[in-house]
Amino acid sequence: MSSLTLYFHPFASFCQKVLIAFYENDVAFKGEIVDLGNPEQRAAFARVWPLAKFPVLRDEARGVTVPESTLIIEYLGWHYPGPVQLVPSDPDAAMPVHLWDRFFDNYVQLPMQKVVGDHLRPAGTQDPQGVVEAKAQLAASYAILDRELARGGLAVGEDFTLADCAAAPALFYANIVAPFAEHRHLAAYYQRLLKRPSVSRVVEEARPYRKLFPMEWPASYS
Repeated sequence: MSSLTLYFHPFASFCQKVLIAFYENDVAFKGEIVDLGNPEQRAAFARVWPLAKFPVLRDEARGVTVPESTLIIEYLGWHYPGPVQLVPSDPDAAMPVHLWDRFFDNYVQLPMQKVVGDHLRPAGTQDPQGVVEAKAQLAASYAILDRELARGGLAVGEDFTLADCAAAPALFYANIVAPFAEHRHLAAYYQRLLKRPSVSRVVEEARPYRKLFPMEWPASYS
């Protein structure tokens, strides 16, 4: 039995980022799905991590609780490594991996969540200016990524890394909020990600929860 327990939800993009890392290296773990809308589940989760934000990894064998998606993936590489090295051991090689991981989290994932979150606000409390700014950030991010990805390959060269773990769920949801088909290099990269078994697995595992999304699903997502 694995000593690792992952507190997560299959539909949450930052959780999907971590799941991709687990699946890439076939790391055994116990999944504890948390419904934050359920007061009892939320309270139980808060006893594990007081902020009650997932994903959170608990390693009983080492007595360690690890929050935050990037840190969890790095922790797996340190203590439960597999054949796919998601973060290079060489600092110079790791630098661009970390750069693009942060880029996808901060400049694709977060503005996407701003737009989605606005759809969940009660009537009269929406933030239209914030949505405009978030979509402008996505447009700028798409342009940067399209130029970067004109070389082909993955986020950083040809090897699948932490940056690709971050990119896949961020782009999956961002493409609904602000489609990027006109950015052909970015769109081609996204299609390469979808063909990755670990990525397609998290997409399918999240499918039963699509009713939670407050926006209309494009026909291409069927």
